[in-house]
Amino acid sequence: MRRIGIDVGGTNTDAVLIEDDRVVAAVKTVTTDDVTTGILTALDELVNAMGGESGRVHAVMIGTTHFTNAVLQRRDVTSVAAIRIGLPASASLVPFIDWPADLVELVRGEVFLVEGGHEYDGRPIVPFDVRRMRDIALTIRDTGIRSVAVCSVFSPLTAESEEAAADVLQSICPDVDVTLSHQLGRIGLLGRENATLLNACLIELARHTTRSFTDALHNSGIHAPLYLTQNDGTVMRADYAEAFPVYSFASGATNSMRGAAFLSKLNDAMVVDVGGTSTDIGCLKAGFPREANSAVEIGGVRTLFRMPDLVSIGLGGGTIIDPEHDRIGPQSVGNRITRDALVFGGGRLTATDVAVAGGLLQLGDASRVAHLDRRTTSRLRQRMSSMIDASVDRMKTDATAIPLVAVGGGAFLVPERLNGISEVVQVEHHAVANAVGAAIAQVSGEVDHVFSALPRAEAIEQATAAARQRALEAGAEEHSLSVVDVEDLPLAYLPGDARRIRVRVVGDVASSDGSPGIDRGT
Repeated sequence: MRRIGIDVGGTNTDAVLIEDDRVVAAVKTVTTDDVTTGILTALDELVNAMGGESGRVHAVMIGTTHFTNAVLQRRDVTSVAAIRIGLPASASLVPFIDWPADLVELVRGEVFLVEGGHEYDGRPIVPFDVRRMRDIALTIRDTGIRSVAVCSVFSPLTAESEEAAADVLQSICPDVDVTLSHQLGRIGLLGRENATLLNACLIELARHTTRSFTDALHNSGIHAPLYLTQNDGTVMRADYAEAFPVYSFASGATNSMRGAAFLSKLNDAMVVDVGGTSTDIGCLKAGFPREANSAVEIGGVRTLFRMPDLVSIGLGGGTIIDPEHDRIGPQSVGNRITRDALVFGGGRLTATDVAVAGGLLQLGDASRVAHLDRRTTSRLRQRMSSMIDASVDRMKTDATAIPLVAVGGGAFLVPERLNGISEVVQVEHHAVANAVGAAIAQVSGEVDHVFSALPRAEAIEQATAAARQRALEAGAEEHSLSVVDVEDLPLAYLPGDARRIRVRVVGDVASSDGSPGIDRGT
């Protein structure tokens, strides 16, 4: 089975072709300001490397920064109507209460509070106010708002109120995009609501982005299904990504970790991914990134949904260095490294220049950094090594020495020895590990719900069935599905033998021609 994996980073856009379990071709191009042009360039170079045989590709996986950048840079987001179902409770902290003011100005359209929702034990707070919901839907239709976020109190326990609201919206304003919080987040109300609002404000951008990617594939002569990578190390069909763009947040670092597992054949290890702008440190468990257990902020917005557990530092190949003030980063020349770095004739001292001067790497014109004092370069290299060492130690959960895989275009910055690390593993194709991770990704489905008045076995069975269905909707091959994670937490404060169950199912990407999947060695 042939797949193309593409990952868009802040500095470079990487693309690989994988056939079965080997990397056949790989290219690295500079990320363009509009991102899509860089993808087109990478695809063209990859098709040339394939000898023009683009028609034999079975699937294309893209990891993109479009949606994260939209939130971080406050652009390309749409106005959203927020509907919270929970009155007479939950009225003291209204939607958008903890958002940055500049983002609120762009995203907040209308805010509506509705009677309904459920208690923590599954009982209705009050009956859902259908008449009020109809009035809200008429207002949304008349104001021209195109995206709606619906969040109900304890909807992961029962989604009845959210689904009823969606039915009303569908009947009165069928062209409006609706995001329901129980499909995204977990039990905490504000964090789940924030994730829902972010998703709703990005749906229009997601639709435009995926269709631009599809056009890029067509223009490159590639006729294959398009998938976008998620932040749990798996992929989703392009149409599914249009509905849930927030699942792509932090997918770049996750792709690198999955690529590191594939290239090193290690299931449990630390991973250091050094790009042109930053370094991400994470931990592999059973070949997948360890998941964060705490709330995660995206662009200043506190969210509560699945995210990889990562530490990011401002150190990369393009990191700007000020030796006079002994300052390393966090600013980076980013995708301007081929113009601004000393070894390329620029006027900025970067981490890449220090590495070339120290003999760690051969790149550009080494004579342009020959004037750097050896003692200074040695000191700077030691400081960069210490930054990585401290971050790796922070991510470890015990004192056991484990291997570490160094990937990314700036992997030369990772020292050969680190405290608490049994060995530093350098792998072939490390510079494009992120694209490799995208290419070999599987499809997942996850459910995180509270079940009440059900025996434990039956509750797990229902959760598993729901997770399998989500994986199929995301584009998985049914016969390849397997359960990779089950978390069962009894809730003593709830009646009826209540328990919170999280089930994650993973399967291979569905293939229309029956081609076998990739042997990931995990």
